[in-house]
Amino acid sequence: MDTTVREKHIPGEAGIWVFVLGDMFIFGLFFVTFAYYRGLDIELFQQSQLKLNQNWGALNTVLLLTSSWFVVVGMSAIRQGYRSMAGKCLSLAWLCGLGFSIVKFFEYGEKINDGITLATNDFFMYYYIFTGIHFLHLIIGMGVLAYMILRLRGNKVLSGDLALFESGATYWHMVDLLWIILFSILYLIK
Repeated sequence: MDTTVREKHIPGEAGIWVFVLGDMFIFGLFFVTFAYYRGLDIELFQQSQLKLNQNWGALNTVLLLTSSWFVVVGMSAIRQGYRSMAGKCLSLAWLCGLGFSIVKFFEYGEKINDGITLATNDFFMYYYIFTGIHFLHLIIGMGVLAYMILRLRGNKVLSGDLALFESGATYWHMVDLLWIILFSILYLIK
């Protein structure tokens, strides 16, 4: 029986949690605004939603959920001192982010080819703004993952570096969570 006492702590630096909570609050305001305007013209929002390709949205959801799983496994490997395995897992998470980007490129292209733009109607204005802001978060997250991967290739990861990796993982999970909410309200809720 393991009798060691593990010290409990909040993962990452305190600043990442301030950022995440602030960002989630802002997205929360976005979602409330979307719900308000949807309530004013439910039929327009429902008809516009039918023009979205749920397969693209579902594929992106699978990619981000898979990437978060790779980040979790990678963080576990970091804690156990398996830098090589951690680097591979974080690289796979980064590749899932790249896959998301490619799918989003095709999805946006599909909409634009159909003449659907930011100015088409309120639904598509919110669609492009929300998914665009999320996409910016994803690109930043991919940069964070790339930094973590490069850091693992360097010298031995010090115990003080754990908070840095946890902060990066926390940010990536926030990007995933935001997408799950966006996928739900834009693609699924009727």
